[in-house]
Amino acid sequence: MSNIRFKALELAMTRSRRQMDIFPDKVSDYFGELAFSKAVMRDYMSREAYHSVMRAAETGERIDRGVADQVASAMKAWALSKKATHFTHWFHPLTGATAEKHDAFIQPSGDGKAIEMFNANELIQQEPDASSFPSGGIRNTFEARGYTAWDPTSPAFILDRTLCIPTIFVSYTGEALDYKTPLLKASLALDKEAVAVCNYFDKNIARVYATLGWEQEYFLVDTALYNARPDLVLTGRTLFGHSSAKDQQLSDHYFGIIPEKVIDFMREFEYEAHRLGIPVRTRHNEVAPNQFECAPVYEEVNVAVDHNQLLMHLLEKVSKRHGYTVLLHEKPYAGVNGSGKHNNWSMSTDLGENLLSPGKTPKSNLRFLTFLVNILKALDTNADILRAYIASAGNDLRLGAHEAPPAIISAFIGTQLTETLDMIEKLGKKALSKTGESNGNNINIPRIPEILMDNTDRNRTSPFAFTGNKFEFRAVGSSSSCAKPMIVLNLIVADQLKKFRNDVDKLIAEKVRKEEAILQVISRYIAESRRIRFEGNSYSEEWIKEAAKRGLSNIPDTPHAMKSLLRKEAIRIFEEHNVLTEREIRARYEIKLENYVRKIQIESRVMGDLAINHIIPISIRYQNQLIDNVKGLKEVLDNKTYVALSKNQLDTIREISEHISIIRDRVIKMTEARRLVNRITDIEKQAVAYKEKVLVFFDEIRYHADKLELMVDNEIWPLPKYRELLFIR
Repeated sequence: MSNIRFKALELAMTRSRRQMDIFPDKVSDYFGELAFSKAVMRDYMSREAYHSVMRAAETGERIDRGVADQVASAMKAWALSKKATHFTHWFHPLTGATAEKHDAFIQPSGDGKAIEMFNANELIQQEPDASSFPSGGIRNTFEARGYTAWDPTSPAFILDRTLCIPTIFVSYTGEALDYKTPLLKASLALDKEAVAVCNYFDKNIARVYATLGWEQEYFLVDTALYNARPDLVLTGRTLFGHSSAKDQQLSDHYFGIIPEKVIDFMREFEYEAHRLGIPVRTRHNEVAPNQFECAPVYEEVNVAVDHNQLLMHLLEKVSKRHGYTVLLHEKPYAGVNGSGKHNNWSMSTDLGENLLSPGKTPKSNLRFLTFLVNILKALDTNADILRAYIASAGNDLRLGAHEAPPAIISAFIGTQLTETLDMIEKLGKKALSKTGESNGNNINIPRIPEILMDNTDRNRTSPFAFTGNKFEFRAVGSSSSCAKPMIVLNLIVADQLKKFRNDVDKLIAEKVRKEEAILQVISRYIAESRRIRFEGNSYSEEWIKEAAKRGLSNIPDTPHAMKSLLRKEAIRIFEEHNVLTEREIRARYEIKLENYVRKIQIESRVMGDLAINHIIPISIRYQNQLIDNVKGLKEVLDNKTYVALSKNQLDTIREISEHISIIRDRVIKMTEARRLVNRITDIEKQAVAYKEKVLVFFDEIRYHADKLELMVDNEIWPLPKYRELLFIR
């Protein structure tokens, strides 16, 4: 294998730069040119059709068939002007990736020629084969029919000369087989409940929508070195390899000068993203060697989710042009920082107001506090559901590893807001002034500055931190779809706002004036959700003990985290707001656990194969070289000199034998454990058994393999874990 290693190193070291030949002067000249945006629709569609699509996007109003034909005609004309030849319904199946089936625009005309055709039927609904997508038992594998339906809230776009139409994906019997459908439903539930609460303060607010700004972290590895590592290729992470002498100890990569070859990649990647209307704005080096991050301007949550899915595709596609491979695994290298996807979440009104921005008047501050406290209350009540939706085999390796938040869900709001909430809780009914006026302008609550970022430091260890005008959910994994946490976050906040409105209306019915009723309920919620707030170091052992005293869950792995989805209260929330049925929830539960089991299965098989067929043979070869050396010394040296000079070789020979013996024994035991676990038919018990009976061998096999690698560093394969990260210059 050494020839492969050195050839890979040579390719990595001699790889030349790839720079775009032509680069437009301004991003604004080409931004969104491949997206069927509002501006494009206004140019290509009649006023009637345009406003019909806008109403459908904002209120869910059905689009008339005649208008749908106009939309299809306009979309086709625009796509053909961009040299598109095919169209596809682009959807998010429960694999976590995206899916598409391409159809050409052409239709034979009967005279040996063809014309371009695209009608309302093809725009609105398609029937892809759903048999091979995961369904969690909702359907049999021989039942092939599934439906995709156009989502007018997210703009169509052109990718590789194909018109991509964002759609939902449902079964023949109507169950959601994707992430977009429940996301749209959860957003609708939040809109309904948030508007009702907003109307306490402003009757003119008619719509509230969640906003999302994600931060995507990733590793960049030379493709030659990547292909020389079967564990990276097959599992997305390195299963073996000792640490490099230098990795991130000096923190010199973080925010450092971006290497020229990486800048070339980033420029081309951002160019492609901007053409598709993805508002990528930020780029920088992350903490680990060859780890990077990009982030866009925030958008409406459904569009932001689509754009993140599209961006992950672009990262992989464009990186290959430059001879690199993008790693989106949450923990591709043990010992250095993994990758997350911070979800910056807030809510905005149709009047352009951010509901999580503190106001300038007591009344607007009361509205801000209303939403802030309800979010904290929702988090406190439903933390386990949120934890379940960020659980995965990859994220289990990252959470709590001192570069990511712990598995304990808590919220950070800063010193000033903490003092404000404590004061309101203490005052209770006395928080209101005594004047009896009800216009809301004389509410006796502490003044909150409009900009909070400078009033308190940020807590980078908190999984759910308030950062001035939004919450940053930092526990999401880098390879995950943003839809998963956004479904839950929108839903639990909607459910809590509904409870809040019921509590307030009950007091108002008892003749308590509105502002007083709101503050009474807020004061109670502050006390009830106090345990979820933590301002200290979430990495500390003290916090683990403190969280246990507070009754907060600390769920370290996916099999145990997923159990919360089947609790009666979790099912009630999803069903009451028409987001998912119990059957759909159970299907997702099955799919998540099956995915977890299969990933551990693959890693276990790869680990056993590499240990037995790659690491041990090369170690034995090196050991034989030492044996020959020892025999040669004995032949040419006197006995006293031989004993003195051969001691190190003999010790190494014995040590290699010990490591080889242990590795073989543990691989055999791991394989047998895997076979026994695979016989378990209950998926929950099987997933737990993989965690407790198979994963237990991983660290021990890796430890002894790494010891062998240190002794045979110039010969053994695979490469040390981090060395390949140092070859992008």
